[in-house]
Amino acid sequence: MNKRGFLPCCFVIASLLVGCNNETKNVKNTDSNNPLLTTYETNFGVPPFDLIKDEHFKPAFTEALERHKAEIDSILSIADPATFQNTIVALENSGQLLTNVSRVFSNLNSANTNDAIQALDKELAPVLSAHRDEVNLNADLFERVKAVYDNRDSQGLDAEDEKLLEETYKRFVRSGANLSAEDKETLKEINSKISSLTVQFGQNMLAETNAFELIIDNEEDLAGLPEALRTAAATEASSRGHEGKWVFTLQNPSIMPFLQYADNRELRKEIWNAYQSRGNNGNDHDNNKILIEIANYRLEKAKLLGYSSHAAYVLEESMASNPKNVDNLLQELWTPALEKAKLEAADIQKEIEAVNDTFQVAPYDWRYYQEKIRQKRFALNEEEIKPYFSLADVREGAFSTANKLWGITFVALNNVPIYHPEVEVYEVRDKDGSHLGLLYADFFPRASKRGGAWMTSFRSQSREDGKRVAPVISIVCNFTKPVGDNPALLTFDEANTLFHEFGHALHGLFSDVKYRSLAGTSVPRDFVELPSQIMENWAADPEVMKSYAKHFETKEAIPDALIEKMQNAGTFDQGFATVEYLAASLLDMSYHSATAPITDQASDFEKNAMSKIGLIDAIIPRYRSTYFQHIFSGGYSAGYYSYIWSEVLDSDAFAAFKEKGLYDQGTAASFRNNILEKGGTGNPAEMYRKFRGADPDPIHLMKKRGLN
Repeated sequence: MNKRGFLPCCFVIASLLVGCNNETKNVKNTDSNNPLLTTYETNFGVPPFDLIKDEHFKPAFTEALERHKAEIDSILSIADPATFQNTIVALENSGQLLTNVSRVFSNLNSANTNDAIQALDKELAPVLSAHRDEVNLNADLFERVKAVYDNRDSQGLDAEDEKLLEETYKRFVRSGANLSAEDKETLKEINSKISSLTVQFGQNMLAETNAFELIIDNEEDLAGLPEALRTAAATEASSRGHEGKWVFTLQNPSIMPFLQYADNRELRKEIWNAYQSRGNNGNDHDNNKILIEIANYRLEKAKLLGYSSHAAYVLEESMASNPKNVDNLLQELWTPALEKAKLEAADIQKEIEAVNDTFQVAPYDWRYYQEKIRQKRFALNEEEIKPYFSLADVREGAFSTANKLWGITFVALNNVPIYHPEVEVYEVRDKDGSHLGLLYADFFPRASKRGGAWMTSFRSQSREDGKRVAPVISIVCNFTKPVGDNPALLTFDEANTLFHEFGHALHGLFSDVKYRSLAGTSVPRDFVELPSQIMENWAADPEVMKSYAKHFETKEAIPDALIEKMQNAGTFDQGFATVEYLAASLLDMSYHSATAPITDQASDFEKNAMSKIGLIDAIIPRYRSTYFQHIFSGGYSAGYYSYIWSEVLDSDAFAAFKEKGLYDQGTAASFRNNILEKGGTGNPAEMYRKFRGADPDPIHLMKKRGLN
């Protein structure tokens, strides 16, 4: 039922540095006029967004960096032998102010940025990189960490303590602590360059997305477009000073339905070419050279640290373990997916030829003709579905699902600061009424927000003096805005995305560990999508859908006949959805599995990589190189495969619920206790086996995708 197949989302960890303590407790008031440098005197201790101004960030970072340096010096000045408490825990608790400031800045930079914030981001990137290196490459500090690690059996540690020690030690080693002095200097230079280049890549992407607008002044050119999309385009035009016209943008809620419904092929081609050329226009925002430099610097860093490739370095800390295991999974799925996509392409070609057109199907034709085929084959029109998926009802559906599974409730708040008027905030209460955490939700696109959808946090969960410190979680999306007097009506893909990001949020909210650096989503990249993707299964289940999908006008539940149509079309177009995703995953691995510097131009490298796997001309990778933000500025390098790796897990995990009941309390409790609460305190494979009683069976994924 999810024709996109794999969601273009991610979670974001805004903590930028070694110290992961982000409480404001005992923060010294060095500037009473700077809200970032004082204790947060707000309800629930959230950041005082109403008081924070752009000019507060630079002095706050300056003070926070100095504070963190002093805290590290304090650890090094201890005359007593290194112990778990005076070194590892002290290091874990250092940098709290820096983490506070970093989280607020990073999240605003992603969700509500401006020229001043972006300029400061560029300025700070090498500074923060240098500071990280100053900590991670400090020989004296590593000597203390290593001393504790070497004597860990005599420290009296519990399992979580041991995990923190192991992760701390590995972080130093993987950051270059064992390198020679000369190599450390080289590594610092590489890290600084990577940091600056990834910032520039992301800023270029935002600028390129915002720069394009398709202005239509002839109503005939709107043929085929749903009325709601026309109205939204007229509203957009008016907001841009084009009264009486229609404007379509490269934001997903605008371009994707345009490609799906617009009869005018030349206009589809125009907006598509603008979309797939982002970062590849030879202008000031061109990403071609930048992305090759990023890939090559990552390779140089990996080799310096003793790895054959960046992928080998990254995957060492994943469930997949190495590039070969990733490639095996992707190749296993690629062949059946490509064959299905070729059959879909043939169907489209027949549709084209049926009206005596002779052109070959192009990427900007695919969504348009598949929509026509869907309507003919399944009598299913997406516009027929959307009235049942108002944003409010989908959101409440996600909340209700969590309530039925775990008894938690969500209370809307209007007494906490927010960073934009569209942001919603909810207090999340456990089934016994106790405070579990806060959830921020930011749903609509704007020029100040990057594309996609993600989960992040303003405060991670931890324990202090035995008491649980509650997390402050945020989900950020780019959904279709309300049109006219109607509420925001979502596509089913968007409904899936909300449930997906909500799953990430639950991972953060349920976290119940001692240490922030092990909390919530602090797990391997190819495990982190399990809690998010499993929630999509409830979104699509007929029984659940009947409970939340209500017509926005009549309030009647979605009819069984419409659900049946959606189910019948469940694997329709899944060849395309799977192929475009796998192509992007394989492109990611091509860049990051390289064992020698890339000398090709980005366009040539991409073309060769796609030719090697036999990608057909009618489909391009979900993300072409110059706008592949996930891997070149979003933290998913050598990790975009993780969505499909995790889908093996989530398909198998949901099968457990289907076997015992959608809301079976024992299964839900086991999933919470063994996965959602544990964060990164255990081995993911072992955690999953404790929940399921066995390793995941890939057959559930194959059935779900219609690839078996």
